[in-house]
Parts: sequence; C-alpha cells; structure tokens
Amino acid sequence: MYWQQLKIDCLRGDSDIIETALLDSGALSVTLEDAADQPILEPGVGETPLWDRCVVTGLFDAHLDCAQIESQVHRQLPNAATHWQPIEERDWCNEWKKDFHPVSCGERLWVVPSWTPPPQPDAVNVILDPGLAFGTGSHPTTFLCLQWLDQQPLRGKTVIDFGCGSGILGIAAVLLGARKVFAVDNDPQALLATRDNAERNAISASQIDCLLPSDLPEDLTAEFMLANILAAPLIELAPQLSAMTQAGGQICLSGILANQIDTVSAPYNGHFQFDPPIVSSGWAQLGAKKIPF
Repeated sequence: MYWQQLKIDCLRGDSDIIETALLDSGALSVTLEDAADQPILEPGVGETPLWDRCVVTGLFDAHLDCAQIESQVHRQLPNAATHWQPIEERDWCNEWKKDFHPVSCGERLWVVPSWTPPPQPDAVNVILDPGLAFGTGSHPTTFLCLQWLDQQPLRGKTVIDFGCGSGILGIAAVLLGARKVFAVDNDPQALLATRDNAERNAISASQIDCLLPSDLPEDLTAEFMLANILAAPLIELAPQLSAMTQAGGQICLSGILANQIDTVSAPYNGHFQFDPPIVSSGWAQLGAKKIPF
C-alpha cells in the first residue's frame, strides 16, 4: 500500500483556504512548512504565526481521484500550483530514528539514542529515547548546556533541572557525579519521559526526583541550576530560579537567542556574575555564579 501527497506552494493568507479544501477532499492529514527559509524562533504567548510563503501538503489514500481533489482546490484558488508525489509503504515507527545519531558533548559526555551502540563505551554515555519529549542533544541549546555540564565539578552536588523535557540534562548530571537531581516540568509527559530515560540509564528514583513546579519543596535549593527553556519564562522565573540557587552556586540558562542575552540576563545581574556567553547557530547559553552575600 502507498499514499499520495499533494503539495501546494501558497501565500500565508491562502493557507487556511487550501487546508480546508484538502480536508474537505478527504485528506488524512494536512501539514504546513516554510517555503522560503524564513525562521520563526519564539512566537508570543497565544500566537500561532506562519511564514509569508507556505507549502501546504495533504496526505491521501492512493485510490482517491487526484483530478477531483485538484478540482476542489482550484475551485477555491484557481491559480494554485499543485504537485502530486507518491509515498511508498515504510516502517514509519522506526523511520524517524534515522535523524538521531550519537553526539559528543565535551571531553567525557556522549548522548546516544537507545537503539545505537555507544561509539565510546567507556565514556559517560547518556542513553536516550527522544520519542516523548524535547531534548536530544542535537539542538544547539541542549548541546551547549551539555558541554557546560561536562566542565562542571558535579561530584556529590545537588542539581535542579527546570524544564527538564526528556530529562537529558538531569540524567547527564547524575552520570557525571551529581548526588541528587530534581527534574521539574509543567508537562506530565515530560516527567514520564524523564523517568523512563532515567531507568534506561540505571538511575534510581532516589537519584532523580521528577516534579511539577507546584510540587517543589518551598525551601529547595541546589548548588547547580539548569534552565533550558525560552527567554520569556527565564525572565518571569528569575526570582524563583535565583532563590533556588545556593550562594556560590552555578546557574546555566539557555533556550534563548543571541539577541536576547542582555534582556534575559538583566533580572539576574544583581545576584549572579556571568561568564562570557557562548553562542552557536544564533542560540546562546549563559553561565553564571551566584554572588555570596
């Protein structure tokens, strides 16, 4: 069995019309992609922005009448350029795995997909299944945080991973010697992924505690604070993240763009002394030490 997909290049204002026409014609799914390499990096709360030019793709069963589907689209947009492409049967459950490979993240640390043998078995290997939540080591923000962790004296320390996603940073911290990690996320699916990945790395529940923000102990502090989220929540959470970082402790902030460094660091400046920012592919990581008072 195989499917047919219909691709249509259009302006942003026409995307809703085409999407509706494809669904009315029996599309099993409709996806929208950027047609002109126009990045949308951090939309505002409640916003769902689109690119100026989009590629709208409808997926159909192979037996459906292509001409009839095109006719339905052209009734809505007479000048729409359509392109059909057959899709052969594949093992879709495993197809996505081809995009994930082992990643070296410093002198000691590797991130290895759970279906791949570690390239360096004697290294510190984080065995990860990225299927449930964000965080694989391939995105610049996660990679920069892992490199930062690889350089820290974590032996016997307590770590808070705020916005843990897949649990990759907290798990790496334990494997690098941390005594205890508190993995925090407002998405229960992320906490489930973190628990599963921790078990995959033979990390016990006593070593990594998965919590919703509302369940955090009021007096919790740690020597190391990790927050790889986005600029807006990093600014909003600055008082809480600062308070939970012990005096003389270290904080790692990421998930931000290079042009947001000053804005994000501003609410932390009174409490932390920042190292020079590290930038990769337009994304930034900020490391800082909390000033003892």
